[in-house]
Amino acid sequence: MQIRAMRKPLGHRQFPALARLPHTLTASAPNATAPAAATGRRSRTERAPPHVTRRLSTHVINRTTHLPPSPLLSFLRLALSRPALRKMAAPLLGSPGLQVLSMSSRTGKLFTPSSRSFCSRATSSRPLNAQRLAEKLRAQKQEQKTKEMRVPTNPVQRRVQELVRFTQQLQRVHPNVLAKELSRRILHQDKDLVVINKPYGLPVHGGPGVQLCISDVLPILAKMLHGHKAEPLHLCHRLDKETTGVMVLAWEKDMAHQVQELFRTRQVEKKYWAITVRVPLPSAGVVDIPIMEKEVAGQQQHHKMTLRPSYRMDNGKMVKVRASRDAHVAVTQYQVLSSTPSSALVELQPVTGIKHQLRVHLAFGLDCPILGDHKYSDWNRLAPQKLSAGTLKKLGLQQSKARYIPLHLHARQLILPALGSRTEELLLACKLPHFFARSLRRLGLDMPNEDQSRSHEARHVEAR
Repeated sequence: MQIRAMRKPLGHRQFPALARLPHTLTASAPNATAPAAATGRRSRTERAPPHVTRRLSTHVINRTTHLPPSPLLSFLRLALSRPALRKMAAPLLGSPGLQVLSMSSRTGKLFTPSSRSFCSRATSSRPLNAQRLAEKLRAQKQEQKTKEMRVPTNPVQRRVQELVRFTQQLQRVHPNVLAKELSRRILHQDKDLVVINKPYGLPVHGGPGVQLCISDVLPILAKMLHGHKAEPLHLCHRLDKETTGVMVLAWEKDMAHQVQELFRTRQVEKKYWAITVRVPLPSAGVVDIPIMEKEVAGQQQHHKMTLRPSYRMDNGKMVKVRASRDAHVAVTQYQVLSSTPSSALVELQPVTGIKHQLRVHLAFGLDCPILGDHKYSDWNRLAPQKLSAGTLKKLGLQQSKARYIPLHLHARQLILPALGSRTEELLLACKLPHFFARSLRRLGLDMPNEDQSRSHEARHVEAR
């Protein structure tokens, strides 16, 4: 807005039409009231003629005081154009009764005169809003940093917090960093296969909400191992996101198909270790119950794998049930390696490979869910696993923090038959992750010797 200096104050003699204008079109003293400014509207009779509004839009109208001299107006114009000088000009701009009329973009239409002083227009709210926003963001960042710096005093809680943070970081790291970490976890490597120790919380395949998975970094891992001209590695089987342990990759696609065929025809011997809530009875046996996927009705509708038994009890007699076409045959061998009154270390050998087979057989078949299995601990809802007071005390946790307990399921061992250039079986064993071993010690469970868990004479490969 331009401000033109006038040597004489405006009056009715210079502008005869000014006398016919209502007071709402002229600037008034700070204690005056403007009906048009209060209502925000102006009737047709209150509108000024176009030639008068064009003149009024370029002048400062003041009924109580004279305009400042021209050098002062030049300084005010310079102060308005440069933010650094606004603070210096604020006392001058804040003089009482100095207000402005401005013309809108449409011809012949006046803005309603504002009751705010000219100083308030000079020091507009935009810099203040930006300053407040910066202070608010700075305070939020400091609060978030303070929350992250809170370290639990209990060592078990600290370990759980580290594990949760590690899981979240795996989804944010660069693919090259993840490939480098997987290269450090190699258990065995030859011209046909590469065997890695899968970390916790890392999905094998992509899906909704998955930002990074193992299949995405296989080309990068292959180049790290065999140079830039290496072909991508191929997956031979899959593990759940929360499961740790042995995972087999193949260099050639044909070799991957051969290994997959071994898994499909049940020629690969697999052994898993799991910590269970409660102790399975009997201590060793076989669970042979079909499994199917079913929708859980309720407040949170979701899908879970569940048991579909082939028999049911009817008046004390066992009656065969008609088989469902959606049910899959699932067989699991189990043996308790160590136990306490409230928990157990169980070795599992899945004969079949159905989705979530081990978790469903333990939770619904033996009524001993895996520690940290928040999905299958309760059929009706998705909620954190409920643990007994004794178990929580041993783990050093409260029930409100039980949701952070990781799934204690580890792919301990794989035995591959002779394949390709190999003329002997290949035994691949992987040590327990740190959180698993620490939970064993906390719960008072004894870890058996490695020699006792090996039932075949083969090549032994241990994770470092």
